[in-house]
Amino acid sequence: MKNKIFLLFLFAVQTAFSSNITENQKLATICKVWGFLKYYHPNVADGSNNWDEQLFTILPLVEKAQSQEEFSLVLENWINNLGEVKEIAPITKQKNVEYFDKNFNLSWVTNSKVFSKSLSKKLKFIEKNRYQGKQYYVQYDLDNGNILQFNNEVKYADFKLTDKNLCILTLFRYWNYVEYFFPYKYQMDQKWDITLEKMIPLFTAAKNEDDFYDAMRRLTVKLNDSHVVFYRYSTPGSNKILNYFPAKCKIIDEKIVVTEIRADSLAEAQNIKIGTVITKVNNKTIKEIIAENRGLIPASNVAVYLDRLTESALSGYSDNVQLEFLQNGKYITKTINWYNEHDSHRNEYKKGAKIKKEKFKVLDNNIGYVDMEILQAKNVPDMIETLQSTKAIIFDIRNHPKDTNYAIAEFLNPEPKEFVKFIDPDLSFPGRYIWRNGIETCGRINPNYYKGKVILLVNEKSISHSEYSAMCLKTAPNATIIGSQTAGADGANACFQSNGFQTWFTCYGVFYPDKKETQRIGIVPDIEVKPTIKGIQEGKDEVLDRALQFINKGK
Repeated sequence: MKNKIFLLFLFAVQTAFSSNITENQKLATICKVWGFLKYYHPNVADGSNNWDEQLFTILPLVEKAQSQEEFSLVLENWINNLGEVKEIAPITKQKNVEYFDKNFNLSWVTNSKVFSKSLSKKLKFIEKNRYQGKQYYVQYDLDNGNILQFNNEVKYADFKLTDKNLCILTLFRYWNYVEYFFPYKYQMDQKWDITLEKMIPLFTAAKNEDDFYDAMRRLTVKLNDSHVVFYRYSTPGSNKILNYFPAKCKIIDEKIVVTEIRADSLAEAQNIKIGTVITKVNNKTIKEIIAENRGLIPASNVAVYLDRLTESALSGYSDNVQLEFLQNGKYITKTINWYNEHDSHRNEYKKGAKIKKEKFKVLDNNIGYVDMEILQAKNVPDMIETLQSTKAIIFDIRNHPKDTNYAIAEFLNPEPKEFVKFIDPDLSFPGRYIWRNGIETCGRINPNYYKGKVILLVNEKSISHSEYSAMCLKTAPNATIIGSQTAGADGANACFQSNGFQTWFTCYGVFYPDKKETQRIGIVPDIEVKPTIKGIQEGKDEVLDRALQFINKGK
């Protein structure tokens, strides 16, 4: 009886291990193994193998594997053919190095549902005896303007979207870039492993350019990173021209509100003015548009998503659009013309249009105002001389500053102040991050520092260096942040370029000195203020007005 039970148990185990494995499971697993070997295997990470060709060779063999056992054997034979991995002395932790491991997880190499014990053992051995030289396929250099670069990738001049191998290669490359070199992987809404499993069918089923680029765009959105931009190149000979609405807009209370006119004559001809309220686009409510575009627009948080959605919703390849307006309590539907970029953005193309804005000025009640978008480092001494006797200075950072934060911080602070801490990828152990030594400081010993109130204005337009500047200037003794949630994407960008498109993502981590995150959260205002439809229609800057109220009344 005992022998029968044992034989039944043995049969059940063998049957379970020999069960079928789906194409999706096989591709997801080969993506992980291919990426792992690319950065870990000594005979791959040094560039000794043509790694794309290795993928193209292994894919047909993987496709033929019908069971987990066969699949595991294919991978093991493949790894064996890459050459010997020599056992090295245990890699010891460097002194005074503090690791950041929230992204780091190689537990998948021991997944018994996919790998045999011998294959898992081989993968773990490669991890322990991983490549320690200069990585062939990736470079990280803080002194280089690009910082994180993906090197030596083959460019395919004859790339065809009908070539399934090249589509899979593009997915695998990008997925592994993010897997090992995106510092905020742990903050994604959806686990990156699950994203891979869900995206594979979109890539393998792509029948044309639009399908492929749509899949790629949807993949980048899953990073939940406001630094992500997906730019598709124009196809040679294409007659498609993207047309735009002649105004900038903002979504408030599930309505689109015009905030700035980009082409005066075009807007006037169609009765478009600041404060115009749009409630439907091509018969879709703004609420419906918000819901159906979440998978197409990259953003760290809802504030940025809504900001980017406005231009997406009011642009297209047609010549016109049907809009529903709310005017004087009544809903009116009209067909509105769209225009090419040059015509629709005519105000922005006018010669000298931005020169008219003042870099800094003194407002009523002896209050200074600085437009951080146009203030340059060379202007800071004049700005200090003009504003040093004011009772408060408002630094408007609802834009992209021009590297003036350190110079301004020396004026605002009595002594050096810590304001930011970073993490960098560890190329000797891909996927793991290291806290950069020390904490970045700003300011200097300055007995004559500015004694008045310091107000920083921020909103969803405050991204990357804007957020960094806000963190820096917030160190001032009497500083207050007023506005709304920022973009939640600080730090530098890495670029991924492939046939027909390019995209970016954040490449190192930015935290407060206490290691509190800034990614996705952004710079949290001390006083939250958001524009209202009524305020826009009345021509008010409600965020600036709230700052003036705070300065004058102290609350």
